[in-house]
Amino acid sequence: MTTTTRMATTAEPLTKPPSAAPPGRGSASRRRSTPLTIAMLAALAYFLLPLFWLLIASTKSTQDLFNSFGLWFSHAPQLLTNVKQTFAQDDGVFVHWLLNTVMYAGVSAVGAALLAAAGGYGFAKFRFRGDRFSFNLVLGAVMVPATALAIPTYLLFAKAGLVNTPWAVILPSLVNPFGLYLMRIYAQDAVPDSLLEAARIDGAGEARIFGTIVLRLLAPGLVTVLLFTLVATWNNYFLPLIMLNDPNLYPVTVGLSSWAAQAQNGGAGASSDMLALVVTGSLISILPLVVAFLLLQRYWQSGLAAGGVKQ
Repeated sequence: MTTTTRMATTAEPLTKPPSAAPPGRGSASRRRSTPLTIAMLAALAYFLLPLFWLLIASTKSTQDLFNSFGLWFSHAPQLLTNVKQTFAQDDGVFVHWLLNTVMYAGVSAVGAALLAAAGGYGFAKFRFRGDRFSFNLVLGAVMVPATALAIPTYLLFAKAGLVNTPWAVILPSLVNPFGLYLMRIYAQDAVPDSLLEAARIDGAGEARIFGTIVLRLLAPGLVTVLLFTLVATWNNYFLPLIMLNDPNLYPVTVGLSSWAAQAQNGGAGASSDMLALVVTGSLISILPLVVAFLLLQRYWQSGLAAGGVKQ
């Protein structure tokens, strides 16, 4: 018994405590993250520097834009004066441009999101003749740049008598191949087949299932497509430029471009501070997009988090 006790006490433990990390390994790990930190700071500066310049430039007169340092305020900031002059220029036409842009972008974003949700749900949950070929056409349409379709779209709308109307901007924006592709991928996993079968057994029709069940499940994807379409339509320049001739129908992009042309050419209605008004109008025009992202980002982030967890 004493021999057994002595052997137990003198035997080495079966498991050894984990050895300490070699000296310098933690510092090496921190050194490896330094280039990533620098890259992130460079990317942050790349995205935020133009916004910072726009904010600074909106406080300057046209003369100060050329005579002062671009990334800092002038001696006499006049942001409120520039804002008042922007809204008062040409009898307040800037307000019409803002309202037109809100209408074009809002209607297009909601319509494109609903159409993408319906199409993506159909491709994900229904099987029909030519479904794979049709979806491949959608994927091919993603690769076609919108500018390549601008002239054919203009000729088509000219035949239909829709040129120089709001429909000439809204209808082309409703077609979003990338949004349909995104909703198809999202609906594949977000809408359980068992839930659809249970609703059909209870006697619900396909329209009711889509309106009361599917749209709720696809809400994060809908917000994503809505934001993408909202930004694309809000910033669209080439399509409204060729479709619209009436200045009262211009969106902000085309309207500010016409002001910039007046400032460069000194045309009718141009003033000495016209370039400053263009810069201030550009700052005002991005504020609704910032507000939209701040209000909708929690739905977007919840959708991304839900897609990263396997049910």
